[in-house]
Amino acid sequence: MQQNGSSGSNGSEGCGGARDRQALSFSPLPAATTRVRRFIQERRTLPLPRVMVVFSAAGDTEKPGDAMSSSDSAAEDDFRKPASPAPSFALSKPLRSSLNTPEQEFPEVISLNVGGTYFTTRLSTLRRYEDTMLAAMFSGRHYIPRDAEGRYFIDRDGTYFADILNFLREGELPHRDRVRAVHREAQYYAMGPLLDSLEDTQPLTGEKVRQAFLDLMPYYRDNLEHIVEIAKLRAMQKKARFAKLKICVYKEEMPITPYERPLFNSLRFERSDSEAKLFEHHCEVDVSFGPWEAVADVYDLLHCIVSDLAERGITAEQQCIGVCDKHLINHYYCKRPIYEFKITWW
Repeated sequence: MQQNGSSGSNGSEGCGGARDRQALSFSPLPAATTRVRRFIQERRTLPLPRVMVVFSAAGDTEKPGDAMSSSDSAAEDDFRKPASPAPSFALSKPLRSSLNTPEQEFPEVISLNVGGTYFTTRLSTLRRYEDTMLAAMFSGRHYIPRDAEGRYFIDRDGTYFADILNFLREGELPHRDRVRAVHREAQYYAMGPLLDSLEDTQPLTGEKVRQAFLDLMPYYRDNLEHIVEIAKLRAMQKKARFAKLKICVYKEEMPITPYERPLFNSLRFERSDSEAKLFEHHCEVDVSFGPWEAVADVYDLLHCIVSDLAERGITAEQQCIGVCDKHLINHYYCKRPIYEFKITWW
């Protein structure tokens, strides 16, 4: 009986112990254990960068009751927001060091291969002006290819690159006959200081003045194209070495010659709109230039036409062959000068 009683007591204790253990197994876990379990679960489901963000935020204080309720919203916030490298020292330090020390990516002396021409200069020379293409290329933010000898390669004609380096070294400007070509190179390399210096020297300063005169005739470039097209067509049709064109160049819209001007009391011939229509006509020429109001005269415009054709490799000769004798009204005649242009193709 005692054995049965003892066994009964032991059984009751066993049942009570099982109930206690069962109750203990369903007891709430400490907050730290909950965070660790949540971290392990999220590590299995979230990408690696978000694990770093969650881990860095593990030191923040939370209430135990808010741990599970805020896990879903925290995961959504981490998914919407990119992981910041600031909490992780191992990630932020290399980025910061690579951004702050671009000088370490290049040697102090730089060997260049510019279109097959070799140059040697200091890194500080290339970085002298910050807002230039060369300074950006050698800032460490861009990849620069190298040739077989290890020189940094720039795919550009190196004929005038020495002038670029001389300006970067000591502010030296090129000779006058190289100014236009160096100006084009300075535009390519976006060298504002060199562009400003070149535009204040000849022949670019004279080009500004000349362009101000040509701006009075917005059709100038179009007429220049017409001259080339007509001359080319006529030479091809006749199988000739050259072609001739008639071009009218006049400065003032007055149907009189300078010898007849003293008959009027003013330098400008004033007339109403109805009278002006009587004088409107087109001379029988290939191309016409005029009128314009400026000190520059007809011979200045003729020089511009011949010079611009020469810039395109076209040889042009001109001579005055008379005036337009078209009768307008009463005793008025056109009297605009007509020039013959001879365009030689070879």
